[in-house]
Amino acid sequence: MPRWIWLPVALGVALALAVFANLTPAPRELDAPATAFSAERAMADVRAIAAEPHPVGSAAHARVMDHLLTRMTALGLSPTTQTGVLSPAAVRRLERWDVDATGLGVVNLIGVLPGTRPDLPALLLMAHHDSVAGSPGAADDATGVAAILETVRALQARGPRARDVIVLITDAEELNLDGARAFFGGHPLRDRVGAVINLEARGGGGRAMMFETGKGNAATVGVFARAAARADGGATTNALAAFVYELMPNGSDFTVPRDRGVQGVNLAFIGRPEQYHTPLSTPANLDRGSVQHIGSQTLETATLLATADALPQAGPDAVWADLFGRVVIVTSPTTGWIVLGLAALLIGFVGVALGRRAGVRRGEIGRGALDGLWFLSVAVVAAHAVRAFGGPSAARADSAETYYALLARLPWLEAGAALAVLAVALLALGGRAALDRRLTAGLVVLLTLPGLAAEGANPLLLGAAALGVGLSFVAGARGAWPAWLGLLGLGWLLALMTQIAAPATAFLFAWPVLATAVAAAVVARFDPGLERTWGSAAVAAIGAVTAGWVLSLAHPVFLGIGMDLPGVLAVLALLALTALRPLAGRSARALAVAAGVVLLLGAVASFWGTQAQPARAEAARIG
Repeated sequence: MPRWIWLPVALGVALALAVFANLTPAPRELDAPATAFSAERAMADVRAIAAEPHPVGSAAHARVMDHLLTRMTALGLSPTTQTGVLSPAAVRRLERWDVDATGLGVVNLIGVLPGTRPDLPALLLMAHHDSVAGSPGAADDATGVAAILETVRALQARGPRARDVIVLITDAEELNLDGARAFFGGHPLRDRVGAVINLEARGGGGRAMMFETGKGNAATVGVFARAAARADGGATTNALAAFVYELMPNGSDFTVPRDRGVQGVNLAFIGRPEQYHTPLSTPANLDRGSVQHIGSQTLETATLLATADALPQAGPDAVWADLFGRVVIVTSPTTGWIVLGLAALLIGFVGVALGRRAGVRRGEIGRGALDGLWFLSVAVVAAHAVRAFGGPSAARADSAETYYALLARLPWLEAGAALAVLAVALLALGGRAALDRRLTAGLVVLLTLPGLAAEGANPLLLGAAALGVGLSFVAGARGAWPAWLGLLGLGWLLALMTQIAAPATAFLFAWPVLATAVAAAVVARFDPGLERTWGSAAVAAIGAVTAGWVLSLAHPVFLGIGMDLPGVLAVLALLALTALRPLAGRSARALAVAAGVVLLLGAVASFWGTQAQPARAEAARIG
């Protein structure tokens, strides 16, 4: 059986695993057990809260508060209200919404589910009840509020718990986090809070991700990992998301207690981005599977924290990531060095096992590493080129109208960027050899122009283009082993660099490199000629799982930062390419033609987003 036949099989399995990892769980209906979280039970509150837009100062805002006070009373929370003043930033935003802020203020809703040990630090469940103007806010944040109410009901059904559970439904989050600032600025219950679970959303669907924790999070992440194993659909979370979010200027209600040193987790889903802060965010458009996922994680995490002998305290930071959304692996930063050491030993073993076989020379392995750099740089350029057909970058968006149109186009932009990266991968798998080096360099220059037109003098784009042009004049590696070992070496170096500079993110490179090194070591020992069917099957099996895990990260990563950094897919694709490289065939010209077709399809997909989701005037008012 030819080795190349395993490539489409492995790719198909990898894509299937990636899709599986990003599916939301089936929503539980009204007849779900009383001790379980039911999305349909929560949807009754979502429909009441998100019947219409309810920004601060509106009649609907008052109606929503009345509904929530009634519901909290029925749940035995004995709710009270806390009032506060609006910040100048909040007033300015209300003015942009044509709302007169005179006499308006913050109104938080606060209740307590008593535990058996009121002397212990309490657990805080937090979400906000206001929406932006013009959007019903079914996801942001009616879902969060409804999920908390359903969690309280299920906690009661599960029996007594030691700790009090404080329910804080904040106001004016959409204005300037004013409700959370008011509570943590001086409410009597503030100092009783020992841990926080905050619920948010930026979209109307997709899996809920735990994307932020308190500082010194090892103990907190350990608790969440245990809760994830019990939650419907598991959990999507990793230290990379937390690291990137901390670098961004964004904030949520969780920011306020986090800055005070309180431990906790922040949950949100960001799929169906066209619903974010738009009139489309209605209960009918909301993904009920997303409600089930965020609610089930909330319930299981709350159960563990409310019944714990001691709440997590600040300590060392953890490195963690989920495997296909079903189990969360938690390690320490030091473990990254162990993984790197094992990978290095395995790669060294491969070199020894192969001996001086033809074609396996240091120079050729070096060319294999340069092939990887060529792929990485040109894939970044291609992704940005195709992205340009979808409109200006968010950084250059001249209005909120444009920004929200770009958010709505994210699925098309993602498809376009993914196809662009796939096109370059096809060239890297053999098609590049069919092109004249000068022609290849010229194509890189040509691909750079659309990105520059859309983004201006982007240093990342210019640097990638320069590297891609330069490496286009360097011959590629000859032979499967040199190409594979070169890519493995490049991946190991990237893992080493991230382990030194940002150890929380090194798992992204180190784990796939270790898995691929295992495959390489097995094949080098028992099938060094890559001639036996079982050897190709082993590479395909390990490569499919490795590539599938890497690709499972691509969708949430692109939703998070792909609007302005579509080239991030190139980094993930490099790891997938490394895992599957020895399965490549030799149809260079066919791959080059296929790459051209795929690249064109990517541009069409990106451009189609501008037709399917044009900028709409009502979005400008919401921003």
